[in-house]
Amino acid sequence: MCAVDDPAASTQVYKACQARRIPANIADVPPECDFYFGSTHRDGPLQIMVSTNGNGPRMAAQVRRRIATGLPRNIGSAIQKVGELRRGLRKVAPGNDTALGAKRMRWMSRVCDRWSLEELCEMDEGDMKELLRYFDDEEVPSFEKVRVGEDADGAGFDGSFGWACVV
Repeated sequence: MCAVDDPAASTQVYKACQARRIPANIADVPPECDFYFGSTHRDGPLQIMVSTNGNGPRMAAQVRRRIATGLPRNIGSAIQKVGELRRGLRKVAPGNDTALGAKRMRWMSRVCDRWSLEELCEMDEGDMKELLRYFDDEEVPSFEKVRVGEDADGAGFDGSFGWACVV
């Protein structure tokens, strides 16, 4: 890392680093940077890094904040839950068979595509256990179906009791 107010000296440092195969970052000279520092957002296992390749570090921070404010508040927790679901899937469908591995990956991708980020944030252990029951048939039920538990004909409890008041 070189941050001196002497462009010639900075270039000398960069060339010396290149000759020794040492990555360098010459402040305010993007062509003489092998790496950049970015603006980072972290929430548990989630890490989002925004870089402008040295062109506008302050702007990178603004972009990072805008991205972060658009995410559900507990997205890091949701990612941890998806990790738990993946580990649970390996218990339900153990083995290293290539076809089985592809089936697990395809099913997990479909879960993450079908369920919204908010639903994944809300998912609990009971939901995971119920969801894993659908793996063998390669079905990915909706969050509502897993949470509410629809019966065999697909009609869940609608809250009515079939009573009528006739006047």
